[in-house]
Amino acid sequence: MHRKLSHSIQTFTAWCNSHLRKAGTQIENIEEDFRNGLKLMLLLEVISGERLPKPDKGKMRFHKIANVNKALDYISSKGVKLVSIGAEEIVDGNVKMTLGMIWTIILRFAIQDISVEETSAKEGLLLWCQRKTAPYRNVNVQNFHISWKDGLALCALIHRHRPDLIDYSKLRKDDPIGNLNTAFEVAEKYLDIPKMLDAEDIVNTPKPDEKAIMTYVSCFYHAFAGAEQAETAANRICKVLAVNQENERLMEEYEKLASELLEWIRRTIPWLENRVAEQTMRAMQQKLEDFRDYRRVHKPPRVQEKCQLEINFNTLQTKLRLSNRPAFMPSEGKMVSDIANAWKGLEQVEKGYEEWLLTEIRRLERLDHLAEKFKQKCSLHESWTTGKEHLLSQKDYETASLMEIRALMRKHEAFESDLAAHQDRVEQIAAIAQELNELDYHDAASVNTRCQGICDQWDNLGTLTQKRRDALERVEKLWETIDQLYLEFAKRAAPFNNWMDGAMEDLQDMFIVHSIEEIQSLITAHDQFKATLPEADKERIAVMGIQNEITKIAQTYGIKLVGVNPYTVLSPQDITNKWEAVKQLVPLRDQMLQEEVARQQANERLRRSFAAQANIIGPWIQTKMEEIGHVSVDITGSLEEQMNNLKQYEQNIINYKSNIDKLEGDHQLIQEALIFDNKHTNYTMEHIRVGWEQLLTTIARTINEVENQILTRDAKGISQEQLNEFRASFNHFDRKRNGMMDPDDFRACLISMGYDLLNFSASLVQSSGEVEFARIMTLVDPNNTGVVTFQAFIDFMTRETAETDTAEQVMASFKILASDKPYITVEELRRELPPEQAEYCISRMTKYTGFDASPGALDYISFSSALYGESDL
Repeated sequence: MHRKLSHSIQTFTAWCNSHLRKAGTQIENIEEDFRNGLKLMLLLEVISGERLPKPDKGKMRFHKIANVNKALDYISSKGVKLVSIGAEEIVDGNVKMTLGMIWTIILRFAIQDISVEETSAKEGLLLWCQRKTAPYRNVNVQNFHISWKDGLALCALIHRHRPDLIDYSKLRKDDPIGNLNTAFEVAEKYLDIPKMLDAEDIVNTPKPDEKAIMTYVSCFYHAFAGAEQAETAANRICKVLAVNQENERLMEEYEKLASELLEWIRRTIPWLENRVAEQTMRAMQQKLEDFRDYRRVHKPPRVQEKCQLEINFNTLQTKLRLSNRPAFMPSEGKMVSDIANAWKGLEQVEKGYEEWLLTEIRRLERLDHLAEKFKQKCSLHESWTTGKEHLLSQKDYETASLMEIRALMRKHEAFESDLAAHQDRVEQIAAIAQELNELDYHDAASVNTRCQGICDQWDNLGTLTQKRRDALERVEKLWETIDQLYLEFAKRAAPFNNWMDGAMEDLQDMFIVHSIEEIQSLITAHDQFKATLPEADKERIAVMGIQNEITKIAQTYGIKLVGVNPYTVLSPQDITNKWEAVKQLVPLRDQMLQEEVARQQANERLRRSFAAQANIIGPWIQTKMEEIGHVSVDITGSLEEQMNNLKQYEQNIINYKSNIDKLEGDHQLIQEALIFDNKHTNYTMEHIRVGWEQLLTTIARTINEVENQILTRDAKGISQEQLNEFRASFNHFDRKRNGMMDPDDFRACLISMGYDLLNFSASLVQSSGEVEFARIMTLVDPNNTGVVTFQAFIDFMTRETAETDTAEQVMASFKILASDKPYITVEELRRELPPEQAEYCISRMTKYTGFDASPGALDYISFSSALYGESDL
């Protein structure tokens, strides 16, 4: 709202100054400079050209009000209603009232008098702008606000009246500020229209001030008022000239139409007077069709032209009379009466022409009917006979099979029936030709020639038909004999071919054998097959003899054997080729069998070599396993003696490794030869490998167990007698003699050694004996394997009998170092313990959190419990 008010102030100030400067003055501030009424009265005198009452010269408020009232009274005297506008508001500098008053003056003295086609004021000014800018691209004036934002409408108004001031083709719609400033500058410089608007404000305002735009545009209307008068004069001249030009055009058009119509009548009358008859029905029908075209196509437009010519003549005479022009006088011979006389002559000649045409057409109709009937029947007959002579003359039966020969015979019989049916049409053609000759038809010569050709062809078709029947019957009998031989060939060739297929399959069969006995069985079967070959060759000769008989018949009687035997897909060449293939495969099979015999003999030698070694190594490994087992459970002698014995066994086993390596080499040869069984031994290489690995593992584990027993004995102070006692108890309850006890055997062993594990509870709650045994099992079988080894048993018994440290003892020792405090400090640890042990404790002890803790206090109680697995470090 403030921006629009600013626009109005700027525009109205410029408009007022454009008039006040004629009186040698101007205003600077519109709400201040009109307050005393003096310049307001001066403005009204300039724009109206009339004298107002003499103004008061005083400077008091009532003087100013009096002057403003004089101005307002004058405005009212011009028929303008001043609603809510009083002198006091103007004197007080009310800007809205002042602008409203100026706008009222602009409407009355600058816009109200504008009149365009019975519209006035705003509508008239808008219509004037639309008319003037209509030819210009990108200009569409619909209002007095957004239609003027891009500046093109203002530039178009200037260019329409003064094209020398603006090059409109160089203006761009996307440069509105440039366009507006161009219009403002040109209007101010050349049209004496001051700049009333600001380009940036117009472009940046969504809807520019309508009153400001109307005020500025009205200046252009008044500036170009003189040009409007010249345009009105030019329009009057153009209107007079247009009437004269239209009259001349109508005169020229009459002369032209009259000349064309008279020329057409002159050309048409001789055509209608020609009564020479044509010889053919088609030619006469063409004449009738031409006459119908004349009546339906050519004459109606001429009738219309004649009527239009009379109408144009009367209209022209009326226009000339109304425009005070002299009457029109056509050229000589082109008067309306001349045209009417020529038209009357045309219609007289036209009478009787159509009746003559119909009479001639009826006369030719009979002859044309007979001629057309003759042509139709000839065409049908010739169409049917086309290619028939060629078909009857061909010797397709010479290369046909029996089935095809029989089909050709049935087809020929059907043709003979069709030929007899066409006899009646040939007789009708001859009768029509005779009638045309008797009626003296104009083209009788061509009719006779065509009829004679048809008769001669008919006689030739009869002769060829009989010859083809004789040939088909002869060839059919020969083919019946050949067909019987084909059938016999098929019956004997099929089983013989099947035998050869089976033989080839057997000869090429890929065999897999694993012994000399198996390959010998295949050699025997192959020998039996070779014994059947002479008999098979006799059957081959008999089958081929049938084919030779067929070939002989065909050569003797000139029959071409095409295609294949209808009863089989086998050809004689197939039998010959396959027989040759069988003969070639026989020696190849012999060679393959002999090669396999040699391979099996080599495999047998490998089996025997491997078996001889495996039968020695296998028992040796088993024996050593048993000996090691006896040593490990032997309670005689000391642990050091057991260790020495085991070391000797270990060395013997290591020295035996070369035998295993040699056996591995023989086993590799067996695998490369794809030998999968060996009846000479029950040992496989996998058995030997597993046994050898178990032997190595057992000797190493047994040595380790004895070493651990020695360490335990020395560390815990257990005597040799105690260890022997433990071993004796374990051996007694090792019922499976595998160096391990089941849980039940272990429970019995503990009970025999004095553990109280028999007190069971009758309730669902576990008894104390069960709880104790479960605790012991977690010690001896931490991985829950379900068995107790000798070493686990020894470890458990050692812990039970030897004196060991406890978590409570360690806690008591730390308490002494800490001077009876429940915590210990870093300084105390480093003072009382060696550096390595002190740092170990510091890095693993947690911070003491008791209420009496001092800075840096560490919890030695949880640390001691963690050492013995009672908590996490």
